[in-house]
Amino acid sequence: MNIQSPVVGKDVSEAVFGQDYNEGIIHQLVTTYMSNARAGTRAQKTRSEVRGGGAKPWKQKGTGRARAGTIRSPIWRKGGVTFAAKPQDHSKKLNKKMYVVGMRSIFSELIRQERLVIVDGLSLEQAKTKVLNDILAEKGLSNVLIVLAAEDANLGLASRNLHTVDVCTAYEIDPVSLLAYEKVCVTADAIALIEERLK
Repeated sequence: MNIQSPVVGKDVSEAVFGQDYNEGIIHQLVTTYMSNARAGTRAQKTRSEVRGGGAKPWKQKGTGRARAGTIRSPIWRKGGVTFAAKPQDHSKKLNKKMYVVGMRSIFSELIRQERLVIVDGLSLEQAKTKVLNDILAEKGLSNVLIVLAAEDANLGLASRNLHTVDVCTAYEIDPVSLLAYEKVCVTADAIALIEERLK
């Protein structure tokens, strides 16, 4: 069974684009994606890892100064860090069924809010930002994510200087980008691929 996109009147699959809004799963989907994008590579050195400091700076008694065993103590300048940050794995796991339900819910909400625009095709003969800007202006799109069936070098190059425009393929879509832009412009070929992936 199919439903019509209210934006351009194209038939889309109700199984993918006619789902209820599931806030809980969408939240989990977004937080998982953002956590998995974190590098987690920050690192600091403890007193045992800082170079130098092997010799005792001065004798234990008789100098009038506080006792010290190493110049790499955390209370010394250029010393180690007391609770040093170490590389961490921030990744989370989300099973495939929950991912599919979450993405279906996002696309369905985009249709309900009339933020999903489906076009027959979108391509440029030359990688010209002005040309792309004019095409988007004709369609009333300014803050938009363009989803294609396959990579288009000209579109990718033309969109680089437009900070409110991004281009990706149907295989590269992510929940954060789908929610971040005011409109999502998808080609008919890309819609078919999305339906195939999320059916």
